[in-house]
Amino acid sequence: MKHGTIIKNMTVEEKAAFLSGKNEWQTRDFPRLGISSILCSDGPHGVRKQAGAGDHLGLNPSLPATCFPTAATVAGSWDEELAREVGQALGEEAAALGVDVLLGPGLNIKRSPLCGRNFEYFSEDPYLSGKMAAAYVKGIQSQGVYACPKHFAVNSQELRRMAMDSVVDERTLREIYLTGFEIAVKEGGAKALMTSYNQVNGTYANENEHLLKEILRDEWNYEGIVITDWGGSNDHVRGVANRSNLEMPTPGFDSARQILAALEDGKLTMEELDICVDDLLDAVLTLTANREERAAAGGKGKTVETPGEFDKAAHHALARRAAAESMILLKNLPDQDPILPIKENCKVAFIGDFAITPRYQGAGSSMVNAIRVETVQQMAGDYPFQLVGCVPGYQRGGKVDEALVKAALDLAREAEVVVYCFGLDEISEVEGMDRKHMRISQNQIELLESLVKVNPNIVGVISAGSPVEMPWHYCCKAILHGYLGGQAGAGAILDVLTGKVNPSGRLSETYPIRYEDTPALRCFPSVERNSEYREGIYVGYRYYDTSRVRVQYPFGYGLSYTSFAYSNLEVTEEGASFDLENTGKRDGAEVAQMYVGCWDGKVFRPEKELKGFRKVYLKAGEKQRVSIPFDDKTFRYWNVKTNRWETEAGTYGIFVGSCVLDIRLSSSITLAGTGAPLPYDMEKLPSYRTGLVQSVETEEFETLLGHPVTSGKWSGELGINDAVCQMYYAKSGLARFIYRVLTNRVEKNEAKGTPDLNLLFQYNIPFRAIAKMTGGMVSMEMAYGMTDAVNGHFFRGMGRVIGGFFRNRKYNKEYEKKLLATPPVSEPTK
Repeated sequence: MKHGTIIKNMTVEEKAAFLSGKNEWQTRDFPRLGISSILCSDGPHGVRKQAGAGDHLGLNPSLPATCFPTAATVAGSWDEELAREVGQALGEEAAALGVDVLLGPGLNIKRSPLCGRNFEYFSEDPYLSGKMAAAYVKGIQSQGVYACPKHFAVNSQELRRMAMDSVVDERTLREIYLTGFEIAVKEGGAKALMTSYNQVNGTYANENEHLLKEILRDEWNYEGIVITDWGGSNDHVRGVANRSNLEMPTPGFDSARQILAALEDGKLTMEELDICVDDLLDAVLTLTANREERAAAGGKGKTVETPGEFDKAAHHALARRAAAESMILLKNLPDQDPILPIKENCKVAFIGDFAITPRYQGAGSSMVNAIRVETVQQMAGDYPFQLVGCVPGYQRGGKVDEALVKAALDLAREAEVVVYCFGLDEISEVEGMDRKHMRISQNQIELLESLVKVNPNIVGVISAGSPVEMPWHYCCKAILHGYLGGQAGAGAILDVLTGKVNPSGRLSETYPIRYEDTPALRCFPSVERNSEYREGIYVGYRYYDTSRVRVQYPFGYGLSYTSFAYSNLEVTEEGASFDLENTGKRDGAEVAQMYVGCWDGKVFRPEKELKGFRKVYLKAGEKQRVSIPFDDKTFRYWNVKTNRWETEAGTYGIFVGSCVLDIRLSSSITLAGTGAPLPYDMEKLPSYRTGLVQSVETEEFETLLGHPVTSGKWSGELGINDAVCQMYYAKSGLARFIYRVLTNRVEKNEAKGTPDLNLLFQYNIPFRAIAKMTGGMVSMEMAYGMTDAVNGHFFRGMGRVIGGFFRNRKYNKEYEKKLLATPPVSEPTK
């Protein structure tokens, strides 16, 4: 152990209390031992440090910080160096604001376009997600702050996220849902990791021995700290036994008492407790020292309460560059004289509410109090075209307003080019709720269809963090996807539209023609407790490419104002090399992508998979030799028989191109393989052999899993891990009434168009999480009393709730008194 002397001087009560939060964002401090608190804060794309009392959902205001583009946006840059720069700026702001652990980046796989939190995640591809996350982590941690990648693992839906079981086979788990985290840990050097709310194959992620011990600690040699998602602890004792170090936010001392009881009855050993304490101590002491060093050097983040300084102008400029380099030009007609970039002195009208009030980030715990927010309306006059006007055209909430429509059509008639700013509104993408469809609000589309009738020169600018259906694409001569561009997104949009910046973003996710084409269609979101990952490894382009399903825009796709030529591919044991030339008249950047597929393999696998990429900046006419190396992930697959990574013998196709469907060069390499036995009887897995996985039957899925699927249906009584929204099944009439009231409020909130994050959290929270999220007011005994009451045992349940309240208050006071009464140490602890 690194800190045996300190641990020796800690009482068992102090050790137990140390592993749960002191309040919403801080760890417990023990001044007599020289142990300070460290501060955690949300921060995937901007630091959300709250000024007053902390709350998980950002209901209380946070201090101003730079709102960078979201992860879904920056992933479109395919630029690891840019991601590192953004991470470094995030780390700098965290340090200045006294934040020690920045809770991000998020890198869960975009299994379905309907996940409400996709805007916070990088990609449908684990390799791209991992590389971008590792770059963020390196940047953040270069500033003496810990990054905390999340949510580990298999967290792909928001609905009932705290009471849902992800049922997934081991190969899919390893190849798709863990590879990104593996890269973030091994290559990025992440020093903190946040577990997800959900179960994975029947065991909650935060107490899952397979995830936390066998894979994270033993295989990946991870030595950092593991932190629960806020309210994500189920059984704290099991979490500690599996080396989860910090339960957040604060459950009072109820969890600490559980640890003491577990030590007494042998469910937890003192060694397991000490190891967990040692991990957390190492983080706390390191981060405290980093903070003190910064304070001595220049006063940044001197205390948790006193904000420091950072270069706001430089960070705003970086946010703008990140947004500009991440935007994706999807369409630009006509080919010979394209509408973009907008020509000088062209008469341009901007139409759409997003041009006036931009949607630049998602809704939820990641919401940043931006220092300044640019708007297209305010900035359009600074560019070399003639601005004829800017009008909203539609109401954000979906209601048709004829006066707004008329004003928009009148303005469109005056312009040579109409830039139509539209997309998904705030309620469409929000933490705690999944999308119900992939469509943009109908009133926005109806206006677009009306505009093209009076002016054929329409440039569509989309604001959204997730794919949308595009049956209206024929209305636009050009489509620029801005994703969610952060506080400087408006300037970035104008830079790209006018050619000041040559677009170089590429899609990090597939845009299907319609939602019905997606691989997880029949399994997402889960209807009951189980979320069955029946599509297996065929996620995103792996499915569309293998199964020959037509898409609107493929993975890796994006246009430029210049053109690029590939030639002279050479493949060696070390990797692929080729010439890349800018054959156009403008300087620009190309994202060269390397895909690998096994031509004659017997193990089922996708047609091809991304195994490397390089973003290359070239001046007009410039040619460069580009190399993309092979690595330990290029040819591997997870063999469920040998329970390890193997390489299959055979001939592998090496494909280089500008997207998964635009392969410019190809070659092959033959490998001897590792000689492992075949992991499957392929005759029993016909869907996985062909990739046609939309309708996998239970028997075939169980064959892939290697065991029967446990029923996820609700029957009998509700349990401690069932969500409040499951009170639909309650035996108590009062509980069902409360369910109806809450459901009605959620539906009204959706219709209103403004997400009530607190309401969504209440609706989806399981009973046991109430004991974790109320600052020690509610104990687990009381939570069990609540389930008794909703199951029809009203008096017994309320007796446990009321009696438990007084017992919990008494025990908490006694525990706190014991901590305060501990004498100072008799020897130094450092």
